[in-house]
Formats: sequence, structure tokens, C-alpha cells
Amino acid sequence: MSLIALLLAHLIEYGLTTVLHLRELRWLDHYCDWAERLLAGRRGWLLVVAAALLVLLPAIPVGYAYVLLGSHLLGLPQLAFAVLVLLLSFGPRDLRVEVHDYIDALDRGDRDEATRRATELLESDAAGRGTGLREAVEEAIFVQANNRIFGVVFWFVVLGPAGAWLFRVSDLMRRRAAFEAARRGAAVERGSFDWALAFIHGLLAWLPARLAAGAYALAGSFEDALGNWRATVDSVGTGILDRSEDLLARVGKGSLQSGLASVAPAEQDKAAAAGAWRIVARAVWTWLAIIAVMVLAGRAT
Repeated sequence: MSLIALLLAHLIEYGLTTVLHLRELRWLDHYCDWAERLLAGRRGWLLVVAAALLVLLPAIPVGYAYVLLGSHLLGLPQLAFAVLVLLLSFGPRDLRVEVHDYIDALDRGDRDEATRRATELLESDAAGRGTGLREAVEEAIFVQANNRIFGVVFWFVVLGPAGAWLFRVSDLMRRRAAFEAARRGAAVERGSFDWALAFIHGLLAWLPARLAAGAYALAGSFEDALGNWRATVDSVGTGILDRSEDLLARVGKGSLQSGLASVAPAEQDKAAAAGAWRIVARAVWTWLAIIAVMVLAGRAT
């Protein structure tokens, strides 16, 4: 059922671009703000444990509802529920659409619109890695694919709809906390609420990030991607999430390197964004193929 739910959610998403704004789930902003007020004044690892429980709390009803539906009516209600949770968990915005909108703006020569679209792609946690806007956008696509797609798929396979929803909640809450900290002009400090949420999301993203990086290598230039992976091992990041995102950016960029070698300088911006999305799309289908083999092998034993 997991494989069917993943395929249905992936296909349905392509036809729902006009209503995907509903996935931004603004009510979680209020929940995150309430959680921050609740934990105000607490520091250190006790704060991390408390924040982890608050991240877990919204996923409990999802897991309970999925179990409650059981195999009634040949499992169709359970399947429909799983697909719905996946559709809400992917995102919050459609990465494919954002990349295409950015490329369309470049095609029209509308640099202001292209910059605005690039800003949406970058987001605060993905900005500043590349030496210029082109590299920053290219690397952000690889990073955001893990936050929006691969992490959701991984935890769905491991824990079902509750796992997918848990990963999405952790991502939305850490983004909200980072936004509020930036709005107040406060730096992220070790032991703070926004640091705790980034740490929790980093733990959840650690393994899917490495599996996604492996898929990037298989989907593009394997040798270049592997070389960048080896170089990343020796680098020192500021946190567990930063290290995972740096790995995704570098390996993704390496996987695309040979494909950009013959592109004219004037076309580099479009080619980099389009190529990064092609690598991500191939990696998604690689994951789905591997999951399908695992499901079939499990049934055969």
C-alpha cells in the first residue's frame, strides 16, 4: 500500500498546482509561536527534549487515525488517508513549479521576476552557499528537494503517514522559529528554541539526505559527485542540518557538473536550474524504483 500511496500522491500533485498554497498550513505558525512561549527561558538539552515532544504531538493523531482505519473496505479509506497526508506533507510549495517559474522569467528576460523567484527558491536556510545567484539557486534546488520530497518519502516508508507528517511538522516549525528570530534580529544561539528545532529537523533529515545524495550521484556524473562527497566529509559545518544541506548542495552540484561544461555562458543560469531539477526528478524515480523492488522482494519472501 505504501508504494501505491506514494505513486498516487506523486501523480496527483502534478494536477494540483492551483491549490498547493493550502499546504503552507499557517495554523502551524500559531502552534509554533505557542510552543516558543511555553518553553521561554528554558535552555540546553532539556529544551531539545521538550521541543521534540511538541514536534511529535501533531503526528500522534495522524498515526492513530491511520491505524483506526485499518483494512476496512479493502483498505481503500486507509489508502485515501495516506495519499491525503502525503499531499499535505510534500512541499509546502511545489519545487518543480518554482523551478519552472524561475526559468520562464529568465526566458522572458525579466530579471526582477527571476530574482523574486530565486528568492523563493533559496529561502533563508538555503541562501549564501553558492558564490553567485546561479550557484545559490542550483544548490538550493538540491537542498530543498530533501526538505520537501525525499525526507517525507523516507519517513513515510519507515513510519507511514505519521512519519511523513512528523517530518513536515519539524520542517515547518524550524522555519517559523528561524523567521521569528530573524524578525527580532536575534542570532541563532546554541541551546535556543530555534536551534533546538533545527537540531531536531537535522536528526530527521540526516539519513534521507545521504540517501538523496546517493541518488543524485546515480542520476548524474557519478565520479564528480563522489569526489565532492569525499571533500564534504572533511568539511566542518555549524550544525547537523547545515552539514547535511552542505552535502546535498555539493554532491548535487557535482552530479550536474559535466552537463554544464558545454553550455554557453549566457545560458548558464537556465541550464543550471533546469539541470538541477532533472537530477532531482531522476533521483525521485530512482527512489520509487528501489521502493518498488523492496516491496516486491518483501512479498516474495
